[in-house]
Amino acid sequence: MFTTRPTLQGTFGMVSSTHWLASQSAMAVLEDGGNAFDAAVAAGFVLHVVEPHLNGPAGEVPILLAPSGDPVRVLCGQGTAPAGATVAHYRALGLDLVPGTGPLAAAVPGAFDAWMLLLRDHGTKPLADVLKYAIGYAEDGHPPVEQVGETVERVRALFESEWPSSAEVYLPDGRAPRPGRLLRNPALARTWRRLLAESAPTRASATGDARVRQIEAARRIWREGFVAEALVAQAARPTLDTSGERHSGTLTAADLAEWSATYEDPVTYDWNGWTLCKAGGWSQGPAFLQQLALLPDELPPHGSDEYVHLLVEGCKLAMADREAWYGDAAGVPLAELLSDGYNAARRALVGAKASYELRPGSPGGRPPRIAREALRARGSGTPAAGAGEPTVGPDGTTRGDTCHLDVADRWGNMVAATPSGGWLQANPVVPELGFPLGTRLQMTWLEEGLPNTLTPGRRPRTTLSPTLALRDGLPVLAFGTPGGDQQDQWQLHFFLAVALGAQERGGLGLQGAIDAPNWHNESFPSSFHPRVTRPGAVTVEARTPEEVVAGLRRRGHRVTVGGAWTEGRLCAVARDPATGILSAAANPRGMQGYAVGR
Repeated sequence: MFTTRPTLQGTFGMVSSTHWLASQSAMAVLEDGGNAFDAAVAAGFVLHVVEPHLNGPAGEVPILLAPSGDPVRVLCGQGTAPAGATVAHYRALGLDLVPGTGPLAAAVPGAFDAWMLLLRDHGTKPLADVLKYAIGYAEDGHPPVEQVGETVERVRALFESEWPSSAEVYLPDGRAPRPGRLLRNPALARTWRRLLAESAPTRASATGDARVRQIEAARRIWREGFVAEALVAQAARPTLDTSGERHSGTLTAADLAEWSATYEDPVTYDWNGWTLCKAGGWSQGPAFLQQLALLPDELPPHGSDEYVHLLVEGCKLAMADREAWYGDAAGVPLAELLSDGYNAARRALVGAKASYELRPGSPGGRPPRIAREALRARGSGTPAAGAGEPTVGPDGTTRGDTCHLDVADRWGNMVAATPSGGWLQANPVVPELGFPLGTRLQMTWLEEGLPNTLTPGRRPRTTLSPTLALRDGLPVLAFGTPGGDQQDQWQLHFFLAVALGAQERGGLGLQGAIDAPNWHNESFPSSFHPRVTRPGAVTVEARTPEEVVAGLRRRGHRVTVGGAWTEGRLCAVARDPATGILSAAANPRGMQGYAVGR
């Protein structure tokens, strides 16, 4: 089969990420004797520099890790709502939705602490060894991808009139970043150099593990030192946001000091000899598992209009359940949502025609609840662009901005991570630090009694959704993609292509599965401000056969034919336990993702 790139194979180490500089930095760590977790941390910090429109240190990251010989774990780098982030506070400001930009939308930053825990508990390298790549690209510069400059141009007026600290970094000399010119972020480089200097072990504390002591000191500086002071000061500054008003945020020093990334068990589902692992119901990850549970025993021909129809309709049901039942503000009935009986009844709702309804189920006989704003925000306009790159309005309104990385090493370790948030277009750059706050609280509802109600101390439900897959209890495949609500649609199509077409365990043919024409639907409330639903809307790539497009339209889908290479930015690595052969592939869409390895 012809593919855009080869599926890489080797035995030493494999990396796939959404930017070639992150992939190569991770590979450099592997070549220097580091393991998959060291490499992932290095790549994560490089992504903060080279994809600042897609993620930043004050954003968030869920990480699925499979240490060799140990069970899969979830490392939650999704921060919680600050203590002052109550529904009453936002309603008193005259808001019906959390703004899509500005400090009111900022949760407690989660990405940095998650990377630190991963390095402390599972890595082997000193902090300076994994940060040096990001420091170098921030200090000496890197050639930016086109999308960085395009994003900055869309918010130029906002930067120039309201967010001067952002203009200083991203509009030097009044010009937006562009390929062929180096983009530097000296403030960010100074932040990491100061962090290293202030966390360096002293001679007086030369006992014990100096590597761990420095990581712990860096965590304290982030939570209570100069980083925390700058973040809190920024949150307090009145900032123009998508409401059209200037608001201060709710983040305090106590919120930062009291929060830490945490470990938890994954949610799993067994399908046709595979065990799929996802983060819990505070993420949309279980919706991927629900889509698998909704599949019939026999599938239509892969890629046919009947096949696409089946997957789209199953996605609608799973996402309706996501809207009614997922969130950190209440218990999520995952055992019932993934049970055979429940999904058999739900499967019977899939008919020959496209559904335009939002149809959540009633696990355990409990009635579902959907936010009133979700039911009101229904539209039939142009579907969202599908490549996982920003859809950004002049006021910074944004959706689907994310990165992804996967690493497998020669010792059998495997990791998948989806960093996001802290976007350059979502909050002003903190002048002292060189990066902005996040805006993940926009995914919560300002209505009491919902699983995803804005609640102090609770995580906003996130779209971030990395995946690990096992065979016979052993990790064989790590994958994921940017793309907001589309992540678990694109991943399902990819996984089925691998699982149904693989000739050996570990999923050879990864590149072909990534390259295959993909699609997404929007028949459920968007997780991003302004939370619109587009009933019946399906976007397919132009490479989709005409007969498939015609068949979907006959079935009642409102089909938009998008660009030929616009749906998804998938990354994947695999390992065959029987041979030790490692594989990797990366998405050609967006012209920046790359896999490396040997």
